[in-house]
Amino acid sequence: MTQQTHSFDRQKQPLTKVLGNYSFILIFLAILAVYLIINAGATTWSGVMNILRHSTVVGIMAFGMGLAIITGGIDLSVGSMLSLTGGMSVVVFNQTNSPLLTLLFALVFGLFLGSVNGILIGKVKMPPFIVTLATMMIYRSLAQYYLRAVERKSIYNMDGTLSQYQGFYDFGQSKLFDLIPMVGIILILVTVIMVFIATSTKYGRTIYAVGSNERAALLAGISVDWVRVSVYAITGVLCGLAAFIWLAMNGAVDPATLGRSNEMYAIAAVVIGGVSMSGGKGKLLGILFGAMSYNIIDKIIAAMRFDALINDTIKGLILLLAVLIQILIPALRSRFKKAGA
Repeated sequence: MTQQTHSFDRQKQPLTKVLGNYSFILIFLAILAVYLIINAGATTWSGVMNILRHSTVVGIMAFGMGLAIITGGIDLSVGSMLSLTGGMSVVVFNQTNSPLLTLLFALVFGLFLGSVNGILIGKVKMPPFIVTLATMMIYRSLAQYYLRAVERKSIYNMDGTLSQYQGFYDFGQSKLFDLIPMVGIILILVTVIMVFIATSTKYGRTIYAVGSNERAALLAGISVDWVRVSVYAITGVLCGLAAFIWLAMNGAVDPATLGRSNEMYAIAAVVIGGVSMSGGKGKLLGILFGAMSYNIIDKIIAAMRFDALINDTIKGLILLLAVLIQILIPALRSRFKKAGA
């Protein structure tokens, strides 16, 4: 009887571990179920796919945020990078009439903005919170200044008379087999690439090593400074890609509003996805589900017809709850282990 009990425990433990490691999927399914119940029969396949579509921009940026948090840092400038890169990309498109050149510019310009953060944090040793708080203000200010002082406009608008405009805009609205949004497929591809880097490359292991124990990483011969620089540079590239996708979906950028509070939404996606705010732990796959979960929460709030002014209060409380759960679960596990011993 005792042997059977031990055998059962051995079979039970892996299942418990799997559920713990992939709890972000259960959270997503639970939130999705609530959304479907609230909407009753009104939810269609198109409505469900819109969750994926509307999660794309924040989801892509959240992967950069996730890398920064895993290294023990944070990037508060992602929303402002989106705004500045998006605005400058509109200027490039209007001058070149080329979506390809616009994409290349967005990626390179995003790389530059992210590298500024990375060098100040990794090489100059400034605190990530202070650096990215400063560049959050700088980048958005530059986007607004250039628009008013140079472009002399109130909004960055892509020129609809250009020959490539319609094809560019149609791409942002298109669906594969008339079922899955193309921008959503890009989010899935980014997820695959980021998960591969994190789990199957030496570089991915160094990111986790830096976040887990910086001193041990240094003793192991890891160039901690350059790992940090590279993480923020990658975040910039992802913000550039997100800006390009935003243009394909919307065709315009308002630098005063685009990306505002997106740093909070990206952090929320990372936390709900199970990445530890203390660094060194978490699965990047969870960020995809975290971004979609947070988007569904937004839709639930809208469906319940709360006053728009109270929306961010609810979202802020959810973010606090997610962080609290992150803190409580390890503490409870530790207590149960001691009790079992």
